[in-house]
Amino acid sequence: MTLSSFASPSSALARYGWDDAWAAEFEPYAAQGLLPGRVVRVDRGQCDVMTEDGVVRADTAFVTPHDPLRVICTGDWAAVEATGNPRYVKAYLPRRTAFVRSTSSQRSEGQILAANVDHAVIAVSLAVELDLGRIERFLALAWESGAQPLVVLTKADLVPDPSTLGHLVQDVETTAPGVQVLTVSSHTGEGTDVLAAIVADGTSVLLGVSGAGKSTLANALLGADVMEVQEIRDVDGKGRHTTTTRNLLALPGGGVLIDTPGLRGVGLFDAEAGVGQVFSEIEEYAARCRFHDCAHEAEPGCAVLDAVDSGALPERRLESYRKLLRENQRIVAKTDARLRSEIRRDWRMKSAEGRANYAAKRGGRA
Repeated sequence: MTLSSFASPSSALARYGWDDAWAAEFEPYAAQGLLPGRVVRVDRGQCDVMTEDGVVRADTAFVTPHDPLRVICTGDWAAVEATGNPRYVKAYLPRRTAFVRSTSSQRSEGQILAANVDHAVIAVSLAVELDLGRIERFLALAWESGAQPLVVLTKADLVPDPSTLGHLVQDVETTAPGVQVLTVSSHTGEGTDVLAAIVADGTSVLLGVSGAGKSTLANALLGADVMEVQEIRDVDGKGRHTTTTRNLLALPGGGVLIDTPGLRGVGLFDAEAGVGQVFSEIEEYAARCRFHDCAHEAEPGCAVLDAVDSGALPERRLESYRKLLRENQRIVAKTDARLRSEIRRDWRMKSAEGRANYAAKRGGRA
């Protein structure tokens, strides 16, 4: 098969997102006789790759570096051997976007969940009390990835009162400035047509905790019971993980969907820009503070604190903003010796200032 056939957006791979830009990136590998394909599943050192000739099982031994952020993942565009048993993935193309979270290990490494994603669909169940802090955390990771986030409130049929549903939507919209919030019920079909139209353009990743209704939502978009669905416990709205691997699936209305296992933890990983995007209104207030390095704690002329006092900014939002910034700073500090040094120096300076202020209050006595 020639390079020109791969370059055509009308090729079989176009359904999975292949375009002229990817074809241009792939030229050096085509010259080596390798085939392009999209990784649709990764497990146990191997992966399934959708190629022009169908799904190929390939070994990832050549693309398994020590850096966990550089391992091949679902959504990557790969260069695969044309023949062989086993076949090998020899390389993958530079990622346009990457959804990364921190691991729970003491080494504080990043874990890549999906690559080359256009939409990050955050599923939130209305069967349980909203956790706005968790939504903010997902949004920070989504913005940092380079994808456009979308919050989908699932199981809307469980909130039959329109007024109550409206208040819940408003709470989430306040939590997610600049992000579309959509109510969906896979049971009644409410909102699924709107969601299908959104995800028909590009690649979407479906995110959320276990029990959020991701697999049911994926089935509604796919028009078939492709993803297994487990019963949800009435006591807490939680269920067992119905998806154990990340799978890339072509949608009948266009676009592709990456379904992910329920995430128990969504730790930040170098997501300062994403946090700033989630709390954009706080950063707008901060730009009007008297001091450019205002910490928004007790400084005079702090526009952020003034907004809290006036009721324009919920105190919960400010506390969440502080929490996520502190967490992000810690994770970055563990992997950045320079920043660790700066934090220690800043701590020493503040300690010295505190001792000096204490001494001044005592009339200069040590």
